[in-house]
Amino acid sequence: MSTASVLDAFRLAGDVCVVTGAAQGIGFAIARGLSGAGATVVIADRDETSGQRAAHEIGGTFVALDVTDSASVDAAFDAVVARHGKLDVLVNNAGVVKNAAALDTDDAAWRQVLAVNLDGVFYCSRSAARHMVRQKSGRIVNIASMSGSIANKPQPQASYNASKAGVIHLTRSLAAEWAPDGVRVNSISPGYVGTELTKRGLENEQWRKVWIDGTPMARIASPDEIAPAVIFLASQASAFMTGSDLVIDGGYTVW
Repeated sequence: MSTASVLDAFRLAGDVCVVTGAAQGIGFAIARGLSGAGATVVIADRDETSGQRAAHEIGGTFVALDVTDSASVDAAFDAVVARHGKLDVLVNNAGVVKNAAALDTDDAAWRQVLAVNLDGVFYCSRSAARHMVRQKSGRIVNIASMSGSIANKPQPQASYNASKAGVIHLTRSLAAEWAPDGVRVNSISPGYVGTELTKRGLENEQWRKVWIDGTPMARIASPDEIAPAVIFLASQASAFMTGSDLVIDGGYTVW
């Protein structure tokens, strides 16, 4: 394979990609990266003001979506296909975290985290796959976390950890189910990334020290360091890859 053909495998020209929770942080970096690879990108978010601004910045479009509401999800994906004629890539990025001890976590707090982080991934994947299965092609990339494979310290976050473990295994389950229909499903498990989700922890000197000391590369990632892996999984460069979880954690999980 020539150098040109290898590079072409990473191109997404002509593809329609939806990224949830893409108004800021990792989601926005992913959306910008997909756009740079040639894709038509749709930013799907609850925050219309920030979402529209982000879409304008990358030359994409915006659709309002609440990942915890399956009717909202279905309406959003139907609107995307009605506007663009197809759906090639879904990136399930929307997520929340609550750093609370298990004994202090009430039912509502537990359900909120699971509703966004796990139910939302299922609702969006199911809705997208209805269109992808008809096309006999599609790629879904779920943003999980290294927290789906480890229990973080020193902060307590059982609900977040459980939700991300669910995302990793849901990824495998959907990959096996939809492979015959040409739909690939993979996940990415980032370590600590500098976003609004980790801002509180990074401002806590004790937490920050433990996080950095526990990472062989001795730093956190930037959102832009996560985006290239999504491009890989969304493109033909990963054509024989499904049901996999790609860990990008600066080595955190090797210790």
